[in-house]
Amino acid sequence: MAVFYSFHYQRDSKRVQLIEKMGALEGQTILNYQKWEEVKSRGDKAIKNWIAEQMKWKSAVIVLIGKETASREWVQYEIQKAWDDKKPLLGICIHGLSSMGDVDSAGPNPFDRVHGVSGVPVFDPTRNDRLGRIDSKATYNTLADNLREWSTQGKVRP
Repeated sequence: MAVFYSFHYQRDSKRVQLIEKMGALEGQTILNYQKWEEVKSRGDKAIKNWIAEQMKWKSAVIVLIGKETASREWVQYEIQKAWDDKKPLLGICIHGLSSMGDVDSAGPNPFDRVHGVSGVPVFDPTRNDRLGRIDSKATYNTLADNLREWSTQGKVRP
């Protein structure tokens, strides 16, 4: 299954790389920093064209939700585009995955920030240890075990 991943690049790219390495789903080409800057330098139209091209043949759009994802302009644009294009849409919390050895705190639901979008399922694989701390390995394993199934449960605009 090929999906489009929407996420906060600067903050969560290491977490997204972990998800890609799981191999459960095929995602779009994740641009490295230089390539993303190259697309950005050509302006908003170029970014929108890149998003449209990457999203075109994907079977679902998965918003990978980190601490600051909801505030990102292009994540909000991607959510709206997926909704308007009637693509299955879902969210997966990724704050519990390790990025350079650190986990993060949960962020707000990005679907609440996009007008007219409702009922989108959000899955949270985050697991805690017996002391209540996030267990990044257990979180990774839960996500790896469920990613393929969750990816089929996206909401489509009526």
